[in-house]
Amino acid sequence: MTFMKRVPTGGAIAVALFLVSTASASAFTACQVTDTGGIDDSSFNQTAWKGALDAKDELGIDARYLESQAESDYDANLNSLQGGECDVIVTVGFLMGDATKKAAEANPDQKYSIVDFAYDPTIPNVLGQVYATDEAAFLAGYLAAGMSKTGILGTFGGINIPPVTIFMDGFVAGTNYYNTQKGTNVTVLGWDPVAREGLFTNNFESLDDGRSFAQNLYDEGADIVLPVAGPVGLGSAALADELGTDALKIIGVDADQYLTDPEKKHVYLTSILKRMDSTVKAVIAAAKDGSFEGGLLVGTLANDGVGVAPYHDFENAVPAELKAELEAIRAGIINGSIKVTN
Repeated sequence: MTFMKRVPTGGAIAVALFLVSTASASAFTACQVTDTGGIDDSSFNQTAWKGALDAKDELGIDARYLESQAESDYDANLNSLQGGECDVIVTVGFLMGDATKKAAEANPDQKYSIVDFAYDPTIPNVLGQVYATDEAAFLAGYLAAGMSKTGILGTFGGINIPPVTIFMDGFVAGTNYYNTQKGTNVTVLGWDPVAREGLFTNNFESLDDGRSFAQNLYDEGADIVLPVAGPVGLGSAALADELGTDALKIIGVDADQYLTDPEKKHVYLTSILKRMDSTVKAVIAAAKDGSFEGGLLVGTLANDGVGVAPYHDFENAVPAELKAELEAIRAGIINGSIKVTN
């Protein structure tokens, strides 16, 4: 897989264990520091870790990780990885931006990469991995608008930060495009892309919040909900499972949650994919072959860095006409004839 590369000119003691994924030492080691969601969050951190595991399998490297239990662990976890045992250190999440910058500037000979963060100006030994997630979310918004029976959709986020709100921006934009094309008035509750205000749980851990936020949106008429909050969304899926998919469907984020949430897989209409596994593997490969350099790696629809998952159990429920429209829209986004954002 090829990604566009763009290089602009311009605590607490860690409580997680340092885990080793291979039985024997390798000549090359990739280390990863998770955000607070954990390595098995069925979403963000787990997808990024899959990239390291794929690199291990395909490139013969060693892959290790440290889990951050709280934001106060970031500095301690990064400091514990110094000493030359890690050929590249991958940090996962926008919230790790400051800690990664601090560590990289203090250790200029160490290679770093951070998922969901871009520095301006860039840092010579840090490669940022960012994603045009709004492109894929645009498709999901159009799909949801076409599948909604109530004409009301809902969304909420974990924290009001760009890697979260970009999903919500694209979702609203795709819904609005559907309305423009069809002369309808499908609405999205939970996010105002102009005021930059909406519904946020202010965490990425509480399944109870995922349930209650989805319940509130459902009570207001939403029959399809997009939670952009990592494991929090599993609580929304549990509610949809109880209500039944005729009443409420969920759109997953980051990974194909039909696969990562198998007990509730039938509630997912689709998932908005942020292919962090592919970009993490690409970064590790570059570090191993000597082509690594600081800057920015961008995942888009055009290079399969973002996308939408299959419809799975809803394959027969999505009309053929709507599927064809979505394929045409995807092509239009890629060739620039359809603008996701102004």
